[in-house]
Amino acid sequence: MSLIIGIDIGGSTTKIVGFDDHQLKIPTFVKASHPIASLFGAFGKFIYDNEIQLQDISKIMITGVGSAYVEQPIYGIPTFKVDEFTCNGLGGQYFTGLKRLIVVSMGTGTSFVQVKEDSIIHTGGIGVGGGTITGLSGLLLKTQEINKIMDLASRGDLSHIDLQIKDISKVPLPGLPLDATASNFGKVKSSASEEDLAIGIINMVLQAIGKSAILSSLNSGINHFVMIGNLARFPQCKGIFESLESMFDVHFIIPQLAEYGTAIGAALTETYGFSQSPI
Repeated sequence: MSLIIGIDIGGSTTKIVGFDDHQLKIPTFVKASHPIASLFGAFGKFIYDNEIQLQDISKIMITGVGSAYVEQPIYGIPTFKVDEFTCNGLGGQYFTGLKRLIVVSMGTGTSFVQVKEDSIIHTGGIGVGGGTITGLSGLLLKTQEINKIMDLASRGDLSHIDLQIKDISKVPLPGLPLDATASNFGKVKSSASEEDLAIGIINMVLQAIGKSAILSSLNSGINHFVMIGNLARFPQCKGIFESLESMFDVHFIIPQLAEYGTAIGAALTETYGFSQSPI
């Protein structure tokens, strides 16, 4: 066995995957209060769940903001740091097989990476993402627990929160159906329920991400967007992105293992010959 491991280390969460002869091992996700604790917790769980011995691992490729805390090889195994945006691009290609796409990494904030054949370029990002959802939920719902926010949102009514085209026009506008959003939170009242506020927050964030992704593709000829990161697990993603697809003639792809996209890309950097920095 000659296993290459990819690890995406966030501030407090770590995702880890491994490839053995192009076969993906069971991915692992661990949350902890410190990136190093998260890293070793994920690493230990990963090798246990996959029945891997340390001598089976040939290389470890790490990326993400938490990788800055790693200053020595992990358990003496050759360890390398790789560029996060490159990893995003490779992860998006792995999921889809597409040569031209934009990878939208939805984490605490959101980044956009444009992929054209072998070229992977970070084109920008927005400070709207999971951090926005938890921050606003803390203020408006008195909770930052993701599962509780999603549960509340599942029972909310967006028409109580957002001003929609049908609220200001009797007929659809060019390219805008009657249920399209005219103003996020433009209809909210002080008596709004927690459920309605929760779906309003999630909808606003996901719409902002989707529309920003579309704007990032202008003049590129690209109309495929691969959504990766933790926010891709929100059940509301499917409906919100489908509504944008019909309005803007684009295609949003939410892979089954979307939250592991960056870790998968990290493990693939050597296969595709991208730069690595040894630790």
